[in-house]
Amino acid sequence: MPQPDGLNRRMFLRNAGMTALAGAAGSHASFAAASPGGLFAPPPAGKYDFDTPYSRIGTDSNKWDQQIRTFGIPDLVAGMGIADMDFRCAPEITKALADRVQHEVWGYLDMPKAFVDGIVAWNKRRYGVDVNPESVALSNGVHPGLIAAIRTFCPPGSKVLLFTPAYDGFYSDFRFTGTKPEECLMKVVDGRYRIDFDDFERRISHETNAFVLCNPHNPTGNCWSADDLMRLGEICLRRRVVVLVDEIHCDFVTKGVKYTPFASLPNKAVVNNSLTFKAASKSFGLSAMKVAWFHSDNMDLVARVKANNHPDLATLGIVANQAAYAKGEAWLNECVEYVDGNHDFAQKFIRANMSLVDPGAKPQGTYLAWIDVSKAIDKIGAKQAAADAARENSGRGPTAEAVLRDWLAKHARVVLNPGTNYGLGGANHMRVNLATSRRTLEAALTSMAKALDGLKTSTSAV
Repeated sequence: MPQPDGLNRRMFLRNAGMTALAGAAGSHASFAAASPGGLFAPPPAGKYDFDTPYSRIGTDSNKWDQQIRTFGIPDLVAGMGIADMDFRCAPEITKALADRVQHEVWGYLDMPKAFVDGIVAWNKRRYGVDVNPESVALSNGVHPGLIAAIRTFCPPGSKVLLFTPAYDGFYSDFRFTGTKPEECLMKVVDGRYRIDFDDFERRISHETNAFVLCNPHNPTGNCWSADDLMRLGEICLRRRVVVLVDEIHCDFVTKGVKYTPFASLPNKAVVNNSLTFKAASKSFGLSAMKVAWFHSDNMDLVARVKANNHPDLATLGIVANQAAYAKGEAWLNECVEYVDGNHDFAQKFIRANMSLVDPGAKPQGTYLAWIDVSKAIDKIGAKQAAADAARENSGRGPTAEAVLRDWLAKHARVVLNPGTNYGLGGANHMRVNLATSRRTLEAALTSMAKALDGLKTSTSAV
């Protein structure tokens, strides 16, 4: 059979992916999710459709097409690693983009005042935070904003404090700025990650000028309480460490949980020792639009960071983000409810069908799950395979978690992110993106369950 290329190749991959989804979802009769009164609850009724699978194959998607190319699996059931959503964009955003495209001139943009006004109104309406519009600085993403801040406060060779396991992108920011991560390992208490405050303060030295705080925390899903944030802020203020708060996941909070913005803390001295970085990219699936922003009540900090920040924004990115904050709230509310249901579904499915996986406590925020796969790693002999690979390649080789990722890609046609990407404390874990249709999620978890279930009667491993 000739290899498809161009548009024909894209159609081939799209059809292959949807066939794989149908096959995986239709072959799970022995699993609990399909039983009468089982786990697959109907999606909530609403104006927007999050439940119909939407194929991204053939669009050069990092989450899908790159995994197909990397792992050689044209019948990929699901890419569940990269943190973006598979849902169609809010129609209000699509309409705003389409309307702007009708104007066929693409000259320089005069930044509309309504854009920053929308950011201010959104934070006031949803979270009660008064953002000074004069303090809002735009950037091409949270990463460029953080990099500008790290360059401002942290000389090359100095240390940046963070809780681990931590979002892997922070480590690339440190490499880019020539700084070093100072990893404060969180403790697990009753299944939930907790801050080790004694270790946190012990790790602050004359080389530590900044602390990157992720709230909600990626990948563990913690929404830090006001007491936790205040205690951290007071330590940093006393020790002269600037707090850089990444709150990009703040709109995704599960039922019964409260997100506390760092900027809402009652101690103004603590708040004035911080900058907050946000974007609509996670909330509305707009990562391709390359727009983010940061703010602080301390205008001196903002001015200093702006000196190292050079945003170069595209018109359509501004249009999409402005429409999201102005007209996308109803869509987001339904999306958050749907993702919360995906969290519940994944928890129940894994506990019922995957004895080699522990889903841990339900995340308080984000659309990510952080699962313990230590039993699966042991079952397939991943540690030995990783050691053998290192021995054959002069000490360089995959981690056991990467070996399991490759094994699941091969046997389940599902791609997850290895926990070791997330620094200290990431061993024996995988990060799973749940922001997809429940049918896709069910198909992916079913395919994983079938592959792992086969290990009970098979001696084959890596």
